[in-house]
Amino acid sequence: MHAVDPNESVGIIAAQSIGEPGTQMTMRTFHYAGVAEMNVTLGLPRLIEIVDARRIPSTPIMEIHLEPVAHDDLEKVREIASNIERTNLIDIADVDTDIDNMEVVVKLDRKKMERKNITAEEVLRKINKAKGIKGLAEMRDQNIVIKSDEPSYKKLQRISEDTKFTPIKGVEGIHRAVIRRVGGHYVIYTEGSNLEKVLEIAHVNKKMTTTNSILEIYEALGIEAARNAIINEASRTLEEQGLTVDIRHIMLVADLMSNDGDVKAIGRHGISGRKSSVLARAAFEITSTHLLRAGITGEVDTLEGVVENIIVGQPVTVGTGAVNLVWSPLAKKEGEKE
Repeated sequence: MHAVDPNESVGIIAAQSIGEPGTQMTMRTFHYAGVAEMNVTLGLPRLIEIVDARRIPSTPIMEIHLEPVAHDDLEKVREIASNIERTNLIDIADVDTDIDNMEVVVKLDRKKMERKNITAEEVLRKINKAKGIKGLAEMRDQNIVIKSDEPSYKKLQRISEDTKFTPIKGVEGIHRAVIRRVGGHYVIYTEGSNLEKVLEIAHVNKKMTTTNSILEIYEALGIEAARNAIINEASRTLEEQGLTVDIRHIMLVADLMSNDGDVKAIGRHGISGRKSSVLARAAFEITSTHLLRAGITGEVDTLEGVVENIIVGQPVTVGTGAVNLVWSPLAKKEGEKE
């Protein structure tokens, strides 16, 4: 266990320790380990995404673990996966517009419905609840027919479009679910993420289910969980590139991003933009705006940080520069020679 030296500038060392290996990273998107056709952003773009505290990652992915009751039962896992995967009407039916009779005909594909465990009654119920269609749909010869309530081609076209994208089943934001056997148990990987809704689904293991969207974790589980997510995501991204960075540097970054109770980006909209020193803010970005605003409001800079002291040409207040030495010569005793 190594202790940090007194007055060590841990921030700049952490920045260098993460920044230097960051230059060795590739700029590509890779396949997720063991999951076919599922892309996930890795390397430098992913690291930038984490420290920028992006609201939605470029490739949101969830890893859904199940409770012991279900994690070995493939049929049960398939059922849960089909309940999670978003299914719109267009995925299980063809939608045609019949201009002569001013109606939209939904031709259901029974095989696709069976695969996704959806009944025709369920489809009819969902269509009738949809915006712009409410109560206009009915079953006719194995198909669903939606009659336009006004003789307008524009309205018919709008009904047709609304019908195609009517959600029938699944969780909003999750486009695809893939089942994989990991460590002897079935795990569901998803393209898209919605942690709050997924945790409400029966037989989902709430302790082990994760997402790569840090802000979703913050909103669903709080700031401590988000801090852990930043640490895990950043260290995993570095490890996948074969780079080793001491976990304490990553922890420092995670602490800095989360110490105010919300997740902040490391940039002008987050930590650098909230610094108390005017000169430090001005040195980072949009110099004239910061200086002008500080002049108008009469802000005072106490010159405590590294950046401000470098700007004014003083020794920085870290390391030996944090200690002031005062030499006070002993008072001469009587009779002593100089």
